[in-house]
Amino acid sequence: MKYKNIYVAASSQHVGKTTSTLGLVSGFMKRGLNVGYCKPVGQKSLDINNLIVDKDTVLFAELIHFDIIPEYHSPVILGKGATEAYLDNPEEFDYEADVKIAQRHMTNNYDITVYEGTGHPGVGSVANLNNAQVARHLDASVVMVVEGGIGSTVDMLNMCTALFREENVPIIGVIVNKVLPEKLDKVSNYVTKWLDKHDLPLLGVIPYDQTLAYPLIRSICESVNGTIIYNADYDSNKVSGILAGSLIDLEKLENSNDQLLVVASKSLDEVIRKINNLMENHNIPELPLSGIVATGQGTIAGDTLKFVEKHSLPLIRTHLDTYGCVVKISRIEVKINLKTPWKVAKAIQLISENVDFDKLLVEP
Repeated sequence: MKYKNIYVAASSQHVGKTTSTLGLVSGFMKRGLNVGYCKPVGQKSLDINNLIVDKDTVLFAELIHFDIIPEYHSPVILGKGATEAYLDNPEEFDYEADVKIAQRHMTNNYDITVYEGTGHPGVGSVANLNNAQVARHLDASVVMVVEGGIGSTVDMLNMCTALFREENVPIIGVIVNKVLPEKLDKVSNYVTKWLDKHDLPLLGVIPYDQTLAYPLIRSICESVNGTIIYNADYDSNKVSGILAGSLIDLEKLENSNDQLLVVASKSLDEVIRKINNLMENHNIPELPLSGIVATGQGTIAGDTLKFVEKHSLPLIRTHLDTYGCVVKISRIEVKINLKTPWKVAKAIQLISENVDFDKLLVEP
């Protein structure tokens, strides 16, 4: 049976489009549907076997096992310089036709296709490709993803849904993402009151999960302009929090895990000795560190390097000072990708457990 295709839009970046899309695609597959995926308009591309495609397309190709054909799965890339080129010579670009070619292929070959939007709803307007225009070209219905809250959530929904109403694009419903667990019932209650007045179904309220915000060691290294000088093979270690070298104590060693130790290079040896002593004296079985950032100038002693090798800790050296590193790390934008399989699994679980899929399956 064929179903109305879905376009996943969001109120802004980093709200949960990819998380929601992952969950929806997986959920439909578990229901026995032949599911297609397409990122009609992308901004950040990868070169895969000489094919230029949006980076999210690569993730979904791995997940649902399709061979990437750019004109079908990633038809438009608005990368660096694209907007200027379009404004200078718009007659040279027929983006609408490119999107419709993808739409015809996906509709003819799948029971349902999930299209992943780009940025906030207005992204792409400069080339007549904002999210509402693209959804109209695709003849798809919209699932709007918005970050959890009450007043701010309703304000964003009112603004963002207006663009789709202007283009006469139907909205299937709303997913409210990243809601603090203790506020789930309250947010659901009050947001539903506003949605009911505007004939918009609430599809689900997704609890905030801290693990989806964990960066990887490689992301840490890039953010601090550093180099992994030992155990670079462990650059996929996840980081749940930061431990400053000056604040190491027994409680932190016993009650944390996947921590990133950030310490001045000249103090690293002393801190490692302290950690070693605490672990031995209190029988702590497992080191709660996933990596170390050694900041500034300084020589690292042999005993410290033995410790690093023993525990397979990736060691990053950077010329930044400790404070500068912590600031840089706090600004990392964390995304789901092939290097974070636990995030993929968690995203699928959250959507599966908290979204009403029956409301999403609409016959065309």
